[in-house]
Amino acid sequence: MISVKATRVSEFKLRENPHGVDARTIYDHESAQAVHITLMPGEEMKRHITPVDVFFFVLEGRGKVEIGGEIQVVDGDTIIESPAMIPHRLMNDSDAVFRFLVVKAPRPAKKS
Repeated sequence: MISVKATRVSEFKLRENPHGVDARTIYDHESAQAVHITLMPGEEMKRHITPVDVFFFVLEGRGKVEIGGEIQVVDGDTIIESPAMIPHRLMNDSDAVFRFLVVKAPRPAKKS
């Protein structure tokens, strides 16, 4: 028998990260990994690479995404694709919260 497992994002532990932002791994299985990230006004992620393809799904707010040197403004209900091994980062230069999901598939064998 399968039972529904529903967990609020706030119930997941904060994950230490080199960006110093609110990051919570909310799904971590062999096939994929999802991390919920909240950037407060003025916060940004450091430019980094991921060994697998990634997509970002913007949940709330407006921010900027930089992939391979190209910067674009993004907001809610937007999916952004980021290929493996390409430097990327997200930034919040607004005066409101910027929340998004980072989905890595397959789950990387090593940390980025």
